[in-house]
Amino acid sequence: MATKSFIESVLEQGGGVFRLAPVFVPRRFSSPGRRLRLHPDDYFALGAERGAIKERWFSSVIPAMNGPLAPADEGMSYVAPSDDPSDKFTLKEAQDELGADLVGEDLMAKYCGWPMYSKFFDYSKPLFHHLHLGFEDAARVGRIGKPEAYYFPPQLNNYVGEFPVTYFGFDPDVTIDQVRERLLQYEDADNRITELSRAYRIVLGTGWYVPPGILHSPGSALTYEPQWNSDVNSVYENVASGEVYPYEFLVENCPDDKKRDVEYILSLMDWEKNIDPHFKKTYFRPPVMAHSDKAYSEKWIAYANPYIAAKELSVAPGETVTVKDGAAYGCILIQGHGKVGVHDAEAAIMLRYGQLSQDEFFVSERAAKEGARIVNASRSEPLVMLKHFGPNHPDAPSRGES
Repeated sequence: MATKSFIESVLEQGGGVFRLAPVFVPRRFSSPGRRLRLHPDDYFALGAERGAIKERWFSSVIPAMNGPLAPADEGMSYVAPSDDPSDKFTLKEAQDELGADLVGEDLMAKYCGWPMYSKFFDYSKPLFHHLHLGFEDAARVGRIGKPEAYYFPPQLNNYVGEFPVTYFGFDPDVTIDQVRERLLQYEDADNRITELSRAYRIVLGTGWYVPPGILHSPGSALTYEPQWNSDVNSVYENVASGEVYPYEFLVENCPDDKKRDVEYILSLMDWEKNIDPHFKKTYFRPPVMAHSDKAYSEKWIAYANPYIAAKELSVAPGETVTVKDGAAYGCILIQGHGKVGVHDAEAAIMLRYGQLSQDEFFVSERAAKEGARIVNASRSEPLVMLKHFGPNHPDAPSRGES
């Protein structure tokens, strides 16, 4: 455990900015997209039984829900005070010790800390049709609900996988009886539940907002996902891309006395949102420009919801800018090199598992409000950064779902 004085000194020396170590997360299902800029030999760094590494998590103070083989801190972010990988403490420790000095009074008062995290979601095939539980349903099993947002960064999608199409919800003409019938087939045959859904081709440089309770089968593009502090779901599709999923995937977040109650399982859906006839109009999120001049541009890429927000910052070659934000944030550099405050910064090209990087940071609220000084040291390429916020950024657009 790091002492409070040590954590304070690291933040002070970093000018209010923590450098974070990469966090790679395996999943026991589906196939990796291999676009995480991880060395090809390291996608099974934790062994075949754990599954391939398919995600990288950012600014996380919660562990991944990854079964009994996962260590207690899997998915949690670590601050890197030096270039020694063993010299570290968790972002959660920093949050618990520094409180409002790190994340601000507003987040501490409402959420007792940093309430969200983000990830790169990297699968070569479409994932199963599933939902994330709402807050009341999640509370019944000791968890919290999970709203999330998607953005498809072009810099990480020169290859968009085998099926760059995402299913959302159900066709407006579908009835809940039809969905019930598919769920009752879960252990007997391929329930082919996406036959009842609607598919949207992925458009790079755009995104979506996905509230809890909406079924979705993410397509195969690498996805940047800002989301609430939760890792909880219910998988309605039992066969996806040829892979068979056990009944436990459907009910692992149901109370024990509800695991065979199909009406309870159906109640996890927000039915009206799933059959919204204007689904794209409601939940699609094209980028919204926040600032643009010859030195840098910023656009909102996740917005118009009560939980999370995100921006893409692009600094022109050779420019030095100071960018102010009204809230603390985490960030990941996806193109270019230069500086973030006092820290050297460069987008990763190929990392070994366990290696430190210089592409991920956490910016305290005070440093964000004073302005982060960003230097693009390249003479030819933009420096591009994705920035993830909680619900308290004062300038986030409010159009759309609330």
